[in-house]
Amino acid sequence: MTEAWEPQIEPRTARPQSRGFPLGLTIATLIAFAILIGLGVWQLQRLKWKEGLLTRIAALQSAPARPIEPVLDALSAGRDTDFTRVTANCPGLAAAPFVEMYGIIDGEAGARLISRCDVTSARYHTVLVDRGFVPDTVTARPPVDPASKAPMTVTGILRRPERGNLFTPPSRPERWFLRDALGMARQLHAPAPAPYFLMAETVTSPEFKALVPAPVPTDIPNRHLEYALTWFGLAGALAGVYAAALFKRMRA
Repeated sequence: MTEAWEPQIEPRTARPQSRGFPLGLTIATLIAFAILIGLGVWQLQRLKWKEGLLTRIAALQSAPARPIEPVLDALSAGRDTDFTRVTANCPGLAAAPFVEMYGIIDGEAGARLISRCDVTSARYHTVLVDRGFVPDTVTARPPVDPASKAPMTVTGILRRPERGNLFTPPSRPERWFLRDALGMARQLHAPAPAPYFLMAETVTSPEFKALVPAPVPTDIPNRHLEYALTWFGLAGALAGVYAAALFKRMRA
């Protein structure tokens, strides 16, 4: 018996279909691109700020010190006195009560000692003096005698206190982590404190050698242009990868 012949039909290869425009990928790419460009622009703004800061630091290194009272009067009138070199008479500062603020210098942790100094400004009656840095390897502290009125003239830099962030630990009476002028003034019983700190350049405790003045760092890095170019480069690379992916997709 002859078998029925059945025609052999070869399978047809499906033709590739062109894919549509990748809307989701495009939106994600645009968002990432905008973020990268924004970070680059922000770094350029930081670059301008840092250049101005370094210029002011370079100028103050040779600027003569001015009496603190007229400078504080200018501050109360609304003028910016940040990084101004001043001199102040602070009797008894060598044995004054102090609060300790956490600090790091050259990778070494320690405490910055901050005391009050009475001034005769029209608006402010005291200024908080950052007397210097004591490493944590030193447990001793300078003697305290609130009744001392030994003459002491301090030369230093007025600095606006920095702001904290989400990672700044909460301060305690025995250890501060932020330059809180009002809070420190209350603990030191300092009336009408100036909102700036006097960062001492001169020695305030001659008998206590471990306390080293540390007013303003002179080796502040300035790599914001490098950072900006990095963000712009990443944005360019992202645009190139997206263009290549889109070209390949539309040709498929």
